[in-house]
Amino acid sequence: MTVTVLTLLKRKAGMSKTDFVAYYEARHRLIGEQVLGGWATRYERRHIHPVEGNDVDWDFDVVLEIDFPDATTRDACFAAMADEATMAMIVEDEERLFDRSRLRTYSVEAHASVLPPVTRQSA
Repeated sequence: MTVTVLTLLKRKAGMSKTDFVAYYEARHRLIGEQVLGGWATRYERRHIHPVEGNDVDWDFDVVLEIDFPDATTRDACFAAMADEATMAMIVEDEERLFDRSRLRTYSVEAHASVLPPVTRQSA
């Protein structure tokens, strides 16, 4: 059974949304791939952009989703990430990018609805 971990992340004060996304995808993502490789089955970043188009100071700027094959693998991954050198590498880069005081991580319990096929087309 897949286990999903969801983390809500806020960019560091003074960093533009454009610079945040660029740095995350060019640099920080690589750290995630390095430490999650061999443990996780999916590592996805969902950068949040308000539908209204306003770049205001929302609570979070990205939703991070990580899937593991099971809770045992998730726990083993997190234990491996707690290694002093690994954690130092992660935290050093996070401090360049995130307001770490606002970081929130959750285990997700998903429930999906089955919807009828799409019948409406956009004009």
